[in-house]
Amino acid sequence: MASSGSEAMVSNEMGDLDGDSLVMHRTGRPGKIEIIATKPLVTQRDLALAYSPGVAAPCLEIAKDPNTAYDYTARGNLVAVISNGTAVLGLGDIGALASKPVMEGKAVLFKRFADVDCMDIEVNTKDVDEFVNCVRFLGPTFGGINLEDIKAPECFIIEQRLRELMDIPIFHDDQHGTAIVSAAGLINALHLTGRNIKDIKMVVNGAGAASIACIELVKAMGMPHENAILCDTKGVLWQGRTEGMNQWKSAHAVRTKARTLEEAMKGADVFFGLSVKGAVTKAMVKSMADKPIIFAMANPDPEITPEDVRSVRKDAIIATGRSDYANQINNVLGFPYIFRGALDVRARTINEEMKVAAAEALAKLAREDVPDEVDRAYSGRRLRYGPEYVVPVPFDPRLISTVSAAVAQAAMDSGVARRNIPDMAEYRRALAGRLDPTSHWLQSLFEQVKANPQRIVFAEGEEERTIRAAVVFRDNGYGTPILIGREELVRETMATLGITDSAGMEIHNARLSTRNAPYTDLIYKRLQRDGYLRRDVQRMVNQGRNVFGASMVAMGDAAGMVTGITRRFPECYGDITNVIDEEPGKVPIGYSIVVARHGTVFLADTSINETPSPEQLATIAKQMVLNARTMGHEPRVAFLSFSNFGSREIERIERIRKAIRLLDSEKVDFEYDGEMQADMALDYELLRETYPFCRLTGPANVLIMPGLHSAHISSRLMQRLGGVTVIGPVIDGLQKPMQIVQMGATVSDLVNHAALAAYGALKNGTHRNGRGE
Repeated sequence: MASSGSEAMVSNEMGDLDGDSLVMHRTGRPGKIEIIATKPLVTQRDLALAYSPGVAAPCLEIAKDPNTAYDYTARGNLVAVISNGTAVLGLGDIGALASKPVMEGKAVLFKRFADVDCMDIEVNTKDVDEFVNCVRFLGPTFGGINLEDIKAPECFIIEQRLRELMDIPIFHDDQHGTAIVSAAGLINALHLTGRNIKDIKMVVNGAGAASIACIELVKAMGMPHENAILCDTKGVLWQGRTEGMNQWKSAHAVRTKARTLEEAMKGADVFFGLSVKGAVTKAMVKSMADKPIIFAMANPDPEITPEDVRSVRKDAIIATGRSDYANQINNVLGFPYIFRGALDVRARTINEEMKVAAAEALAKLAREDVPDEVDRAYSGRRLRYGPEYVVPVPFDPRLISTVSAAVAQAAMDSGVARRNIPDMAEYRRALAGRLDPTSHWLQSLFEQVKANPQRIVFAEGEEERTIRAAVVFRDNGYGTPILIGREELVRETMATLGITDSAGMEIHNARLSTRNAPYTDLIYKRLQRDGYLRRDVQRMVNQGRNVFGASMVAMGDAAGMVTGITRRFPECYGDITNVIDEEPGKVPIGYSIVVARHGTVFLADTSINETPSPEQLATIAKQMVLNARTMGHEPRVAFLSFSNFGSREIERIERIRKAIRLLDSEKVDFEYDGEMQADMALDYELLRETYPFCRLTGPANVLIMPGLHSAHISSRLMQRLGGVTVIGPVIDGLQKPMQIVQMGATVSDLVNHAALAAYGALKNGTHRNGRGE
């Protein structure tokens, strides 16, 4: 999960999605996962405790009581994603080895959304007996098994046999994940249309694993058997049909005169599609009952598009499997949180009660008021309970505490839990604290920019990396990239890169621009009393791409700018500040966002102020508090030094003490203290034990650096030593959004900082598509 640099935000290299994905998977350590030790393994004693001879003690305890494995090993937070690659979504039977990138991706989702550690296992057999015998003996290792991408009907047999043989949760997500999320949407759609599940007529098209799981769960929730018609490629599964039938299909055959999907759809209240693109026609939709509920979930393209449905039925409630439509039926709403709850109570299985509880929890969450941070993440859509919002969205941070707690409670109530949770309110609070809010903020940032595209200057427009970044920025829908450079050279480099489509991009040659005169007037007015002649300023505008780009932003011809790969930070910053003013009441700073394994830490100032004054330090702290809160963190500010509360009387410490006194006099509304050493600020137990008078109530997450030397060195060390993602420096405190990357920045870094500039324009209200429109 961890990486160095900002590759975690956007892929790195090339302009197309496939190429980006290939590069991301092979860059650095190949693949997407690694194993990280959770205990120190440095000294001889560390090794003696972790392995021989010390490891014998937990082994003997587990031998006496197998349940203690959850206390002494990682089993209680470890899930296996297991596949033979016979039914990979959108790819079909590609084999076990070729499915490995998908299974690693699933493991990443488990960690990202529910803090569940996951190991992918690809089993190279299509034989059911061999597969079952391989997996059944893995039980002691894992707290749960997620079966994935196994074709029907083998998946039914494998899951059932493993559930009988093993005493840990076995969950085929392709079946039950889809069923649970779609059932949640159905609950709310029925509520909105005033229907009772016992009275509806439902048609399900597709008789694979997901379809059968959907129909079984809906029946478990109260729908009568005879009210559901299941169809496959040969038509309706009617009682008496023999062609293409098996025991799983036969279990859902009904008495009906309907023989085709078209006939079955007449008068139907609900349609679930898990089949193929185009399976449903407008005429079929028109024949359905009033206020039809249509979940067309085929991927990547639905059985019928929402546009086609609405062209004949304005009263329909529609869901698909796609993220570009409202009501996405996305399995990520289910499986991470279902396993989280099951693991936390050490469940023996995932039963129907737990599945229904998950569906009901999802449905209930969609009816609740949506927090501002979730609304911001899906800018452009109104996330309010109704026909366009019947299931929560994937980046809702409340999912883990809502769904996991419901699943855990259902496991305890139904008797499959080995461990009881005595205080569910405290458990929900603990669940909410497992995930770092930074990732939600990043999602929000990109979604807001996509909903409000911006004109962003890419100042070094002749560079290959800049051009590739501009293409990615455009293709992701973030706005219009403006490349500054000589057009013939820019287009020549594009051709070398194989980029033939320059639509939606602009190229501006500073020397030939018709805007030179007003830009020169702007800057000359600023610099004429600083020894600059008009011809000096004219030369700056003609030859300085940073100056020209900053002038575009200053005069409203663009919303923001990104630069930095060809020149050092101080030179770039000097060019920018010749054009752009400081924001009143702020100190211009460059701060770094360090996303570490146990949370996010903010470092400031890492780029601009060499030796901040006490007043500047206090202002920087207040600015960083605002930034941290914007990203969903409750800030705890530590002013860092080489001293802990005066342990060394050196004059330089007095700057920090004066900053503390300034904040004291202002009675600010956040926690802060100092001076303290970095390790003390981050180790709260040690801090509290050594300095019980400290004002902080937890480990610091905003670190105010005493000077540029220590700040810059610290951020670069973190970035290069690995184990964390460092985003930045992010510039704050200028009147216009300007971002400067490091000289070694990747395409990813450029796109990320361009998006940050676009987001800055949205925040300060100067965006208007970069033109005041």
